[in-house]
Amino acid sequence: MKVILAGPPRSGKSCLREGLKQAILELVREEGIDDVYPYVITGCPDGEGSWFQATVNLSPEAATAAKAAYKSKFTPAFVQRISMSVAACTEPLTLVDIGGIPSDENRAICAAATHAILLAGNWGDEPWFQRLEVWREFCHDLGLTVVAEIFSDYHGEKDQVEGVGSDRVLRGLVHYLERGESIAARPMIRALAEHLVRLATTDESA
Repeated sequence: MKVILAGPPRSGKSCLREGLKQAILELVREEGIDDVYPYVITGCPDGEGSWFQATVNLSPEAATAAKAAYKSKFTPAFVQRISMSVAACTEPLTLVDIGGIPSDENRAICAAATHAILLAGNWGDEPWFQRLEVWREFCHDLGLTVVAEIFSDYHGEKDQVEGVGSDRVLRGLVHYLERGESIAARPMIRALAEHLVRLATTDESA
């Protein structure tokens, strides 16, 4: 499974990525699953690699400085390198963190992906679920199976897990995705980790 983390800007995708990775690691340790590791590919040149959240926890100032140093724009070389990494990855479960615009660059990066998690918050006048429509079309065009649609409620106080529907999509709400916050044990993050591990270790992902 090569699962993209997609959705509009300022939804908290990078925070979700780190919390989900930690939740999956904890889950596979608890279950004694040896062949699943949440491998992460950072597909956005915004300076927030998989190292960023851990650095924020140690030193927010150092993380901010490093992000500024690494931040760049999409280039043909970057897109080619990341798209080749996604295509070549053979891990049972790979998370691909992409930018917040359904651009041609993101289409190239996601061409070899298989699944998608969609995340959006309420920024502006448009409801969060409507903000995901362009991403649903993005996934449909690329043949990606959407496995989760999540509302990122920055001002919320608790998670809400709606569960997996008849369409096999997990839905719910995750609250306050903020850098430096430990979110791996939150109900929605845990439910998403369980959903992905189940898909990665059975034939349900097909």
